[in-house]
Amino acid sequence: MSSATPAAPLAMISAAAATPQRIAPRRLVAFLIMVFGMFMSILDIQIVSASLTEIQAGLSASSSEVSWVQTAYLIAEVIAIPLSGFLSRALGTRLLFAISASGFTIASFLCGFASSIEQMILWRAIQGFLGAGMIPTVFASAYTVFPRSKFHIVGPIIGLVATLAPTIGPTVGGYITDALSWHWLFFINVVPGIGITVGVLALVDFDQPNFELLDRFDWFGLIAMGGFLGSLEYVLEEGPQYEWLQDTSVAVCAAVGVISAIAFFYRVLSAAEPIVDIRAFNDRNFGIGCLLSFCIGIGLYGLTYIYPRYLAEVRGYSALMIGETMFVSGVTMFLTAPIVGRLIQKVDMRLIIAAGLIIFALGSFQMTWITRDYDFYELLLPQILRGVGMMFAMVPTNTIALGTLRPDRVKNASGLFNLTRNLGGAVGLAVINEVLNDRTDLHIARLQERVTWGNATATETLNMFTQRMQGMGDAALMAMKQLSQIVHRQAVVMGYGDAFFMLSLFYLGLSLLVLFLKKPASMSAEPAH
Repeated sequence: MSSATPAAPLAMISAAAATPQRIAPRRLVAFLIMVFGMFMSILDIQIVSASLTEIQAGLSASSSEVSWVQTAYLIAEVIAIPLSGFLSRALGTRLLFAISASGFTIASFLCGFASSIEQMILWRAIQGFLGAGMIPTVFASAYTVFPRSKFHIVGPIIGLVATLAPTIGPTVGGYITDALSWHWLFFINVVPGIGITVGVLALVDFDQPNFELLDRFDWFGLIAMGGFLGSLEYVLEEGPQYEWLQDTSVAVCAAVGVISAIAFFYRVLSAAEPIVDIRAFNDRNFGIGCLLSFCIGIGLYGLTYIYPRYLAEVRGYSALMIGETMFVSGVTMFLTAPIVGRLIQKVDMRLIIAAGLIIFALGSFQMTWITRDYDFYELLLPQILRGVGMMFAMVPTNTIALGTLRPDRVKNASGLFNLTRNLGGAVGLAVINEVLNDRTDLHIARLQERVTWGNATATETLNMFTQRMQGMGDAALMAMKQLSQIVHRQAVVMGYGDAFFMLSLFYLGLSLLVLFLKKPASMSAEPAH
């Protein structure tokens, strides 16, 4: 044991805090190259969402088949993300990231040349599985390679990428498909992917591999984890459109998921070298941070889905027009990131998270009065509030959850943390779809009860349509059909209003969760090793 007096370490800490720690240029460049790789991996989740119709036509696929272009990527990514913690310790950051980047690039190239839907689904699954390793590796590097005094710089960078990439995915995809073709959604990854692979191999020297860990790789744990997370993702993706357990495939996957979950948790708690180390959840800030990340994922991916769906379904926008409208949130996030970086140095991060969740709730509440006439300018303020709220909530949550852990625990914890955000997105999409379907059906029933011959406005509208369509066939039938379409469209819009109201209440209530976080230490002091 050291015999130094308590004054000695206090003096050392004061001296360290007083002397600004410099980031080596080589290390910063290597980190930024890795961040760009993470951006590509996250972007590719949503980049195809605005172009599925073109891909469907190009591959002669059905609407149910083409949805797997996105689902296959998500399922593979969800399985691979928690695995990255073990692989990062075994292979080292440099080798794991290079394998992920090169594999992602090759799979992207093959996706662009796919000539059938089966080939596309296979290469997209491989692309998602290999590319997933880049995401938690960047998070882990940000909070282990750089000193705490620099977290206000690296934290906003990874927070911006994690939120911006899925937000602008439909925009980027719409532009590329409109200007070139859907093939270039994948070809565009090739040159940057090669550059990232070469750059990482040349510059990254953050840690050393421990190849001996590979001898103790838990294959049973991997199979159990794959069955659990893959089945869960499938149930959440397909359940809303197939009436959940009433569909055989969803019911079978749910059963497989339950059995695999039991086997997985038994294995990680009993294996000498588990595939995923869940002991990080013993840290209160990490556990609550993961819960916040899960809930933030609901809003991040949920609103990236609900806004384009409204613009396409109600407004009739093209993919390019949707992208241009959605770009507001992306610009707002970009401008807000440096402000958050400054704030986390001076303000209690718990207050910033609470403010972000409340701002996000206000942005959603603005949309509860949505009508079928909502256009770019009506969506402007809600999207600005969404962008500001998301950055205020995301960046401090990342820092509190990962930045306060011991460095030797961050690699495993980073995979779990990123997994919660993706699972939150999957749950959010399932819940939002269910709410939209159920509330739309309810509003259709209620509106049809009121649109009767006793309703003067309805009768007037029907007579006007009938007169307008005289000489065009069965005018009365055509007028009735047009009135029915108006009722259905109004019910759909009211369903969107209900979904936004639900999100408002959810995030307003979620802001209270920060009360359970422990106040993090100053960002100038290093965590205990």
